[in-house]
Amino acid sequence: MDGDSVVVVGAGLAGLVAARRLAASGADVTVVERRSTVGGRVRTETRDGFTLDRGFQVLFTAYPAVGRELDLEALDLRHFRPGAVIARPGSRSVLSDPLRDIRAASASIRNPEVTLSDKLRTLLLRQHVGTRTESEIFRSTDRSIRSSLREWGFSEDYVDHFVAPFYGGITLDRSLSTSKRVFEYTFKALSAGSIAVPAAGMASIPEQLAERARTAGAQISRSERVRSIEDAGGGTVTVETDAEAMDADAVVVATDPKEAHRLTEVESIPRDARGCVTQYYRLPAGSAPRTGRKILLNAADPSPNTVVPMSEVAPEYAPDGAALFNATFLGDAALDRDASALADETRLTLESWYPERDFAALEPIRTHRIEFAQFDQPPGIHESLPDARAPGGRTYLAGDYTAWSSIQGAMRSGREAARAVERDR
Repeated sequence: MDGDSVVVVGAGLAGLVAARRLAASGADVTVVERRSTVGGRVRTETRDGFTLDRGFQVLFTAYPAVGRELDLEALDLRHFRPGAVIARPGSRSVLSDPLRDIRAASASIRNPEVTLSDKLRTLLLRQHVGTRTESEIFRSTDRSIRSSLREWGFSEDYVDHFVAPFYGGITLDRSLSTSKRVFEYTFKALSAGSIAVPAAGMASIPEQLAERARTAGAQISRSERVRSIEDAGGGTVTVETDAEAMDADAVVVATDPKEAHRLTEVESIPRDARGCVTQYYRLPAGSAPRTGRKILLNAADPSPNTVVPMSEVAPEYAPDGAALFNATFLGDAALDRDASALADETRLTLESWYPERDFAALEPIRTHRIEFAQFDQPPGIHESLPDARAPGGRTYLAGDYTAWSSIQGAMRSGREAARAVERDR
């Protein structure tokens, strides 16, 4: 692509992957980002010595695109231990993967929340998804997660007390009405790898991608909004920003779904959203409970769905003498709730799980209200998603909404958009 000019609109994960790959192939690449930082939905802020990711986001290390696009060693990852702690008033029990977490094997086998039948079915499900590729899973006959688990014969207690809060945190859908394909592929990834966060926060991921794009030759312009894209045919696309009009041989639109629809008018871009609220708290280090680097699942109530000991997993996330926790609340109703009411609910929930501890010192630091955390993924949606060439002409799409809502989907889409640009040259 020597000499061809490409404008990439959006410096999220998809746009940065596309930019690097196009620049590496010889294109003259300019990335235009409306925010002052790269990363799209993957962002991190610091406050009073705490590292706060925008919402509870984690990296699945077994995603193929993660291994392909990132230098994991350079990210200095901090890993969660497999499984979770199932919590309810006066009771906590560990459920883990005995094949990968030997220290928790005994506790998992004895876990009173899960029957022996459910444990055996989990192993069979693991074997089933482990033999299938991402493409095979996302082309399979679809149904809801809950319906699929019923077909497998899992008990309602197992589904409600473990799967609903755990995968509710992944799909932002505790009702488990999401496509089973998402469940199966993330289950496969969890069985093959781990979930982790970079020591310096999730923003390290797009920052690394941006540096790789720059090294390949791409230019990244920030704090610049694209007003319109005009692709009239003839091989030239005009991108109008608040500052200038640029002509390019191709344009990759890698924005969020609503902005991508505004710029391209592709109706198949999904715009129904799932939202959540993630609230961060500080505790004195000496009074913070330890979970063995596992997520706490709320088995008794959907609010909060999960509580996560972030600084136990990544000590760098909190200053000396303090511990950092977060709680995630699902659904549109949570978006309108008062921050102090959410903090009170988290405090009361922790006190019910740990009656021997005092959580009066739990102090909210930051509340992230994320209206569009994922696009809604009901059964069958993946057949209707647009592909990279959906806009037509020399305008292309890159975003998880061309694949499935995940870091894997975003990065893979950037690669596929770059390939489409190169092939259509």
